[in-house]
Amino acid sequence: MAKQDYYEILGVSKSASAAEIKKAYRKMAIKYHPDKNPDNKEAEEKFKQAAEAYEVLSDQNKKARYDQYGHAAFEGGQGGFGGGGMNMEDIFSQFGDIFGGAFGGGFGGFGGDSRGQARVKGSNLRIRVKLTLEEIAKGVEKKVKVRRKVQAPGVKYQTCNTCNGSGQQMRVTNTILGRMQTATTCSTCHGAGETISSKPNGADAQGLIIKEETVSIQIPAGVTDGIQLKVGGKGNDAPGKNAIAGDLLVLIEEIPHNTLKREGTNIHYDLYISLSEAVLGTSKEIETVSGRVKVKIDAGTQSGKILRLKGKGLPSIERYGNGDFLIHVSVWTPQELTKEQRRFFESMKEDDNFAPNPQKNDKSFFEKVKDMFS
Repeated sequence: MAKQDYYEILGVSKSASAAEIKKAYRKMAIKYHPDKNPDNKEAEEKFKQAAEAYEVLSDQNKKARYDQYGHAAFEGGQGGFGGGGMNMEDIFSQFGDIFGGAFGGGFGGFGGDSRGQARVKGSNLRIRVKLTLEEIAKGVEKKVKVRRKVQAPGVKYQTCNTCNGSGQQMRVTNTILGRMQTATTCSTCHGAGETISSKPNGADAQGLIIKEETVSIQIPAGVTDGIQLKVGGKGNDAPGKNAIAGDLLVLIEEIPHNTLKREGTNIHYDLYISLSEAVLGTSKEIETVSGRVKVKIDAGTQSGKILRLKGKGLPSIERYGNGDFLIHVSVWTPQELTKEQRRFFESMKEDDNFAPNPQKNDKSFFEKVKDMFS
C-alpha cells in the first residue's frame, strides 16, 4: 500500500510556512496524543504518522529532498523515523517542546518527567558510499564498517547534583520589568540529568569507548549523485541511561561509467558503425544497465540517428517508472583507403544514389534533440 503524502497527513499545502507546519503538527499531536486516546491503536498510528511527517517537513534539507524524491528518499530507515520503526520515546524526545504544557509537562512516561528532563542525543557520523551505474539501476545493500562511540560496558550513572536530574538550571535575573526566571541546559550534565559515578578503564570522560561495527545500508534504486541518506541510531552514543544515539549520514557518490552517460533517468550510449554497416544494415549487441540487448540497424541508416529503447534506462526514485536508453548512431568514415577502395568511391561521386537526398520525414539535429526531451 502506498504511503500517504506528508503534506496530506498534516493537512497543509506544499507552500505552507514553517510556522504553519508546526501549528498543524501540534494540533494533530494533541488530538491523537496517547494520554487522550488510551488503548486506541488507530489514534496511536495517526500520532506516529504526524510525527514522521513533521520530522521531515520541519527540516529544510529533508523537506527539499522529500519535495524532489518523495518517500523513496528515506526508504530503508534512512530518513525520518524509517517508516514503522519509530517508537513513542523517539517522538517525545525530539518533539517534546511542541506540546508545551498541554499535558501537564508529562507524556505518559515517554519523553521525560514533570521536571522537563530532555534526552540527550549523540553526534552524527558521516560517510561516503560510491555506487556504480549498475548498482544505482537495481538498488543495493552496502555493508560498511563504522567506528562509533558507544557506552562502555559497566559504566554507571547517578543523578546530577547540579540540576537534581532535570537537565536544566534555573536562573533569576533582575531587569527593569522585574525578576525574570529562565531555564538553561545544565552546565554539569549537559542536559542528560545524570553524571558518571564510575567507569571502566579505557572509557573516556563521558563513559564512552570506540567500537567498530558493520552497518547495513539499504540504498533504493535510482539515487542520484550527492543525495544524502540517513541510517537512524548508528551515529555516536551520548552519555546517560536514557540517551539516544546519533545518526549515520550517508552521502552517495556516483562512479562515472566508461561508456554510458547518465542524464536524469535516461542513459545515453554512442554506437559507431562502419560505412558498409550503415549502407547494408546490421545488428549489434549492446550492454545496458539492465543486461545485454540486441538492436537492429536498418539499411541506409544515417549518422546521427537516435534509437530509443523505452524503459531501459534508470528507475525513478519516486517510482514513476524507468527512463529510456538512447543509442546515438555515428557512421565511422574511414580515414585511409586502398587504391581499389579509392577508385570505387571516386566512381560514385557522380552517382545520384550517393548524393545527399534528405526527405521531409528525416528530422534535423535540432528536431532530434527536441524529441529526446519531449
